[in-house]
Amino acid sequence: MTPVSITRGSGPIVLGLPHTGTFVPDDIWQHLNENGQKLTDTDWHIDRLYRDLLPEVTTVTANFHRYVIDANRDPTGESLYPGQNTTQLVPLTDFDGIDIWTNPPSEAETAERHDTFHAPYHAALEAELARVRALHGVAILYDCHSIRSKIPYLFEGTLPDFNVGTNLGATCAPEIEAAVTRTCKNSAGFTTTVNGRFKGGWTTRHYGRPNAGLHAIQMELAQSTYLSAETPPWNYDETKAARLRLVLIEILTELADLAPTLGGTS
Repeated sequence: MTPVSITRGSGPIVLGLPHTGTFVPDDIWQHLNENGQKLTDTDWHIDRLYRDLLPEVTTVTANFHRYVIDANRDPTGESLYPGQNTTQLVPLTDFDGIDIWTNPPSEAETAERHDTFHAPYHAALEAELARVRALHGVAILYDCHSIRSKIPYLFEGTLPDFNVGTNLGATCAPEIEAAVTRTCKNSAGFTTTVNGRFKGGWTTRHYGRPNAGLHAIQMELAQSTYLSAETPPWNYDETKAARLRLVLIEILTELADLAPTLGGTS
C-alpha cells in the first residue's frame, strides 16, 4: 500500500488526514502486542466523515496507522505538550498509557519508518499546499482529527465536541480562527473550545505561516459526535454524522469564501 493518497482540487482548502489510516506492515504488526493490534487510537472514519463536503477541496491522507509512526509528530521527537502525558513519534503506549509493543522499535527502525512513511506524507502535503498557494496566493490547511471524548490519561473530564487548535493564534489569520469558532459555537447541541487541551499538532504548527500565505488550523472532534459508541467496533452513526457534516460544510465553505480576502503573497 502506498503511504499517502492525494485527491487534488482547484480550491484554496487542503484537508490533512494523518490518523485515519489503518495499514500496518506485517513486519511491524508482529511486534505489536494484543493491545496494540486493536489499533484503538485511530481517527475512525474521519475520511468518510469529511468526504464530499466541499467542491474542489484537496485531500492528503496518510494510509498507515499512527502506531507505525505518527504523521502529526515532530520528526525530531520533541514533545508537543511538554510536561503533559502524550504519545511519541512512534507511540510506546496507547492513549490510556498502556504498552502496545512486545518489541518496541529501535532508533534505526524509527528512522526507517520516518523515511518510508512520515516523510512521504509530509512531502505530499507540502507539495499540495504549494500548488494551492500558487493558484490562490493563499492556502488553508484544515487538519482533520478525532479522539475519544473521555481519556483520563490525556485530559480530565469530557472533551468538548469541537476542539479548535491554532497554537494560540500563531498558525493562521485571526479571521480564520474567528470564523471556525463562531460557526462551532453557533451550532446548537455542540460544545466548543479553542486552544484548550489540543492547540494544534506538529502539522498545524509546522505549516502555519500566515505571513507567507499559509494558514493552518486543526479540528479535533470528539468521536461521540459521529460514532455509535467510542468502543469497538467503532461504528459510524449515519444520523449523528449527517448532523455533524452540516456544521463541517458550513465551516469549510466559510473558509473557502474567506480565502480571497486574506491578502496572500504570490
